[in-house]
Parts: sequence; structure tokens; C-alpha cells
Amino acid sequence: MMSERDPLLRVAVVSKSFRGLRAVAEASLEVTQGEIVALIGPNGAGKTTLFNLIAGTFAPDSGSIRFDGRELTGLRPDQVCALGVGRTFQIVKPFADMSVLENAMVGGFRGTADAGLAEERAQGALHALGMWGLRHWPAASLTLPDRKRLEVARALATEPRLLLLDEVMAGLRPTETDIMVHAFRKLNDEHGVTILLIEHVMRAVMALAGRVYVLHHGEIIANGTPAEVTTNPKVLESYLGSEAVA
Repeated sequence: MMSERDPLLRVAVVSKSFRGLRAVAEASLEVTQGEIVALIGPNGAGKTTLFNLIAGTFAPDSGSIRFDGRELTGLRPDQVCALGVGRTFQIVKPFADMSVLENAMVGGFRGTADAGLAEERAQGALHALGMWGLRHWPAASLTLPDRKRLEVARALATEPRLLLLDEVMAGLRPTETDIMVHAFRKLNDEHGVTILLIEHVMRAVMALAGRVYVLHHGEIIANGTPAEVTTNPKVLESYLGSEAVA
């Protein structure tokens, strides 16, 4: 188990290649219990690949990934989830013929066959995300913002200590983004959920993240506070551009 000084998540010099193409190159990052940390970078930078390595979808070619002091390399995604790592996916695909509550219950069955416990977890997730009033709606009838919230609810119903959010605010209007930001802030403040998010919407990054890592061509090229990384010349040149943070 980790000590109070150890990060909850530690990714150390991790690399991953696919058919000779290096998607992640000796990347290192840390997330401390209770933090909200953002991972940003251009499309194709390797951000989702890094999430897949953390979540157990792929095994790294080299390096170490530790959660709560335990090595995750070699574990299946369900084993990583059982340790307390929940995640969302870029493309939201709810079970269209099932209700919102039933969709959330899919996550609630993590580590149990008890339908009552799964429903209790799902109820808590829907309440936390302000979706309780939609619990009987078929998932197929939801708007894009609500489908994204449902994706988060399903991950939250696994009762994670660390929540990996993969571009859950992409395609949302500013007001819809603000609603999601408020929900994630509440999850962090009131429910103690540590968050690592991939996000292109800088409005959300600036509002949520205490620290930011920037990934480019698979490499971490900068990290620091949002103010520090958004004024870093290397980051401006490779990703943000002069108008991105206006």
C-alpha cells in the first residue's frame, strides 16, 4: 500500500509501439489522491493509448504503472477496475434498449452478482450526476450531453477511486460543458473521486485541473499548472496555438 507521500497513480517511463510505430514514448506522470489532473495534446499524440495502458487494455512494452502501490502491468481490465480504476470511452455506446438506470447498473455489477447492490451503486452514480430524473428513460432517447453523462455514470457505478475521463466534453456547447465541469468538481470535492482526464476543451481544463500534462508524439513535453502549460512556448508551438487560450 502507498504511504501518504506516494501518488495514487504512478506511470514511470512507459512505452508502447504498434507495428513499429511508437504511440507512447517513455511517458511518466503522477496523480495524487484527491487531485484532478488533465492530459492534453493534439490528436494522435497517444493520450487514449496511455489510458488503455493504465486500464489494462494493452500491456506496455516497457516501464511501470502502479496504482495504490500495486503494479498494474499484466492485469486484465476487469482486474484493474476491481482495484478502483474506472474509465469512460471517447465513443459513447450505451445499451440503447435499456433504461438509463439499467445502463448504469452494468457498472454497478463490478465485483458482485447482487442486483440490489448494483442498483444501489447505479442510483448513487445517477444522483451524483443529476440524472436521477432520467432513470426510466431508454438510453436511445438521450441527447449527446446526457449520453456522455450516462457514460460517466456507468464508470462511476464501479465505485472507482480513480476515474479516467476520455474526452467526455467533446462536442458539447459551453453551457453543457459548464454543467459537466460542475458535476466533476462535485464528484471530486464531495465524493473524493480522483480524476485524470483527457480533454481538448480548454475551458474545462482551466476550470477543473490543478495540474496538466502535455503529450506530443507519445512524449510528455510539459507539465505544470494550467497557467504554466498554456504559456509554455513548446506547448503553444506544438498544440495550443496563440488563439487557443484566448
